[in-house]
Amino acid sequence: MSLEATYPRRKTKPCRIGSVTMGDGHPVVVQSMITEETRNVDSCVEQIIALHRAGSEIVRVTTPTLGEAQCLEEIAAKVAEIYRPVPMTADVHHQGTAIAVEAARHVDEIRVNPGLFVFKRHGSRSQELVKSEAPTEGAVDLRGRDEEEIDRLRAELAYGQAEWKAETQAIEESFVPVIEACLKHGRAMRVGVNHGSLSERMLVTYGDTPLGMVESALEYVRLCEKHGFENVNISAKASRVAVMVAANRLMADRLDREGMPYPLHLGVTEAGDGQYARVKSTAGIATLLMEGIGDTIRVSLAEDPVNEIPVCYEILQACGLRKTQVEYIACPSCGRTKFNLPTVLREVREATRHLVGLDIAVMGCIVNGPGEMADADYGYVGAAGGKITLYRKREAVKHGIPQERGVEELIALLKGDGVWIEPSETATPLEPLRVV
Repeated sequence: MSLEATYPRRKTKPCRIGSVTMGDGHPVVVQSMITEETRNVDSCVEQIIALHRAGSEIVRVTTPTLGEAQCLEEIAAKVAEIYRPVPMTADVHHQGTAIAVEAARHVDEIRVNPGLFVFKRHGSRSQELVKSEAPTEGAVDLRGRDEEEIDRLRAELAYGQAEWKAETQAIEESFVPVIEACLKHGRAMRVGVNHGSLSERMLVTYGDTPLGMVESALEYVRLCEKHGFENVNISAKASRVAVMVAANRLMADRLDREGMPYPLHLGVTEAGDGQYARVKSTAGIATLLMEGIGDTIRVSLAEDPVNEIPVCYEILQACGLRKTQVEYIACPSCGRTKFNLPTVLREVREATRHLVGLDIAVMGCIVNGPGEMADADYGYVGAAGGKITLYRKREAVKHGIPQERGVEELIALLKGDGVWIEPSETATPLEPLRVV
């Protein structure tokens, strides 16, 4: 049974970022972010090209001030001149109207953070809710209202109705010019919510919760739709896996129920470095992908961002969503193993790693080998007396091969079947990875 049949992907609208489209059934997109200061134009250009060559299909650049946003024009032009056009995102946070409008002139996507885009302080919360009795002075009567309207009113009153209205008006006034700039220049927008930077209004109303993250994003998405802009994707990131997973599950459900099936960008923010950061990122991203949620991913490492790309592709391959390398199936080895399995696996991998699209099994013995490797295209299985057996699918096709000739005979089998490609004929490691 295919992964698609077992875990159907969430149906989403397409979102176009330059030459890349996410959502609407397209392959899950890989992206990352440079670490160079944006004013260091040549360094940014170099890192953007390196990331794209490594497989980052979208590259994000920070734009904390108007000066950095203006640098994007030269950066984008130099990348295109030296290399090729690369889909780029400008990362906008604090009070970002002018910054985002300028950035939209030069790059393919604008990321806005709803928690930081507009700052307003709340005041009095003297009003109260009345459900069944006649309302007293200063109270709001909820009789005859549906549950969604009641929830909205509770939210407004928890913060202060006047303050709520003033802040939402301020958001719309600041945000509409960004929407208009994206429409004018044909750009995309990511509404990117972070658990650690929710606005005071959302914290007061919903608490430090996944629901607060969802409501924060939906407020901005509704404004986009109100003003005729739908080239949108959304992220809800947290440094804690459980919060990130809960927020994205809730986000997908709310978007779909409200008829706004926008693509979701997945990531565990501030994951750290090393093995634990990779495991932590995989735990969050893969969990959601296996539920059909997610259209683009970023693994956030406190390392050279180029190191993020292999982790992204390996997550996608493990989930059966993109295939960018040979899939090796290998047993963990035990007392029945007929050869040094780690050594043989390394030899097989070195000889065949360029044959993207194949599944190759290396199994230590006949007990579990044929059954466990049933889905593999080819199998290399240990036999008694220092011999090996080669399989094509479930069929044993070569018996009694001396172990020292095993890899040679495997290559001969691949050549005989017409699936062998010389390594020199494949893309170099620096080219974008092939997807099948």
